[in-house]
Amino acid sequence: VLSVCVLTTILGCIFGLKPSCAKEVKSCKGRCFERTFGNCRCDVACADLGNCCLDYQETCIEPERIWTCSKFRCGEKRLSRSLCSCSDDCKDKGDCCVNHGSVCRETCGTYAKNMRPVYPTKTFPNHYSIVTGLYPESHGLIDNKMYDPQMNAYFALKSKEKFNPEWYKGEPIWLTAKYQGLKTGTFFWPGSDVKINGIFPDIYKMYNSSVPFEERILAVLKWLQLPKDERPHFYTLYLEEPDSSGHSYGPVSSEVIRALQRVDNMVGMLMDGLKELNLHRCLNLILISDHGMEQGSCKKYVYLSKYLGDIKNVKVIYGPAARLRPSDVPDKYYSFNYEGIAKNLSCQEPNQHFIPYLKHFLPKRLHFAKSDRIEPLTFYLDPQWQLALNPSERKYCGGGFHGSDNAFSNMQALFIGYGPGFKHGIEVDSFENIEVYNLMCDLLNLTPAPNNGTHGSLNHLLKNPVYTPKHPREFRSLVQCPFTRAPRESLDCSCDPSILPIVDFQTQLNLTMAEEKAIKRGTLPYGRPRILRKNSTVCLLYQHQFVSGYSHDILMPLWTAYTIDRNAKLNKGSSQVYSEALLTTNIVPMYQSFQVIWHYFHGTLLQRYAEERNGLNVVSGPVFDSDYDGHYDSLETLKHLRYEELSVLQICSEEAVIQLLEDTK
Repeated sequence: VLSVCVLTTILGCIFGLKPSCAKEVKSCKGRCFERTFGNCRCDVACADLGNCCLDYQETCIEPERIWTCSKFRCGEKRLSRSLCSCSDDCKDKGDCCVNHGSVCRETCGTYAKNMRPVYPTKTFPNHYSIVTGLYPESHGLIDNKMYDPQMNAYFALKSKEKFNPEWYKGEPIWLTAKYQGLKTGTFFWPGSDVKINGIFPDIYKMYNSSVPFEERILAVLKWLQLPKDERPHFYTLYLEEPDSSGHSYGPVSSEVIRALQRVDNMVGMLMDGLKELNLHRCLNLILISDHGMEQGSCKKYVYLSKYLGDIKNVKVIYGPAARLRPSDVPDKYYSFNYEGIAKNLSCQEPNQHFIPYLKHFLPKRLHFAKSDRIEPLTFYLDPQWQLALNPSERKYCGGGFHGSDNAFSNMQALFIGYGPGFKHGIEVDSFENIEVYNLMCDLLNLTPAPNNGTHGSLNHLLKNPVYTPKHPREFRSLVQCPFTRAPRESLDCSCDPSILPIVDFQTQLNLTMAEEKAIKRGTLPYGRPRILRKNSTVCLLYQHQFVSGYSHDILMPLWTAYTIDRNAKLNKGSSQVYSEALLTTNIVPMYQSFQVIWHYFHGTLLQRYAEERNGLNVVSGPVFDSDYDGHYDSLETLKHLRYEELSVLQICSEEAVIQLLEDTK
């Protein structure tokens, strides 16, 4: 069994370890000695003026004095006074520094463009999602601070309640490994010093931030030298930097650069130790971070006291993912008038930087509703913005912060995989951190516990994937539903029948096998959605421009698929010809206010996407999840017809863009 070591460091902006992040920093790279004026300068006068970019010395001055490359210099613009070059063309010019190949050209292992954290982008929720594969609403750690109305208890990182295993749901990987006969060692990780399910890792340390990084590295190296029957197969190693410096000084600061350099040195120390033990080609290592970081500002704080009259009866968990509950808990936790407050806080100002949401109306992609620990009223904040009840309740407003929408660019995290199990020297597209649990299980030949990840979705990172995902089996085959007769009732169509061609319904709707095959090839290039609900009756309805999977149980389509060409234009003079009302079974009930969104999505966005991406395939349909648990509702529940509209957009490169449009009260 190959061991897996997970090293986490909370990186706000990782340009020291991840080359693609350098461009995000206000840098002198490519600007040395140019008199260009931006947020910082890189000319010789900047030192006297005190407005040099943070990397001015490393990027512009040091090349005149040293004979080696560093991460700061890699890909530099050629400098006439440099002793040697670290530019991309130095090999062709014959003037590379001696370590250019190892520092700038080496592409060991596999790394992602970025890794998407879970929401909220906080420390404990994300660390625990990484080792369980669960969203916070499922594993219980919904924030660093939270209240449980069932337990009537408060969780905080510096409280004794943090060690209560009742807060920790799911199965962290150190338990999965132990249940299947492997040993584990953790030098810090949220939850590893808690007796979850009555079990600790085989070796673990109680968290203590004062333990030097070097001591942590040496301890793991010693564990790797234990006798075989004592030696762990799985390890975690946790470093607080540069998160700590980022909170204090902001993500773009010289202190964060020094923290990054320190972390880089610690990774080097670990690799040197593994090489000394001749293990550097035997272990699978994952270097990972839990979230990004944003620059805070006292001017970008929203205070609810400005909008609410009486604030004595409410408590707000402040930050970029704020929540509100009554002060009198648990008595009023469920009966409190959350909806009334949400209405009073909605659209109060033209450019309001927050949106109050009853939690089940939050964007579904956040997966932040199915837990009593998530207060019923939550607040969605714009980038760089935070919310508190009043100024006295916030901890700080300067420095750096995190917790915002996990789609924001500054909240993204790091992933690097290295070892015999990983492919060598490749960059992969972004993925969610809930997928890492299944990946680690595959590297350890473990059967994962049930989780929110998609097992096999990261197979492209592995040299020899051990799990091959299979499409789920359909419980019922599709039935036929041919056209039999025209409706007797008037459909109240707005089209003028005098200018429309009269086509025989039977001919147009009852298509031949060859016609159906051609339509399916054009509208369902990646195959049709599968029907997984037992005892459901669904048929395929073919029209010349689209295909629908129609449910006889709820008398509406479960999905409709169609393809839009790049130049999909309607002739305004005869647009009625393009409106097919022969088949009205692609119609679903819709609130009047939602139609504005729906028409904009189809009339503007889809046409723009099709032009930009050389055509587009669309699969749209209702999503029934009234209890927001991520599982489809029963047929009895469907009678209430509360649903969201899901659209999956696919382009030629097989990239999928998912849009979830909500149409609910």
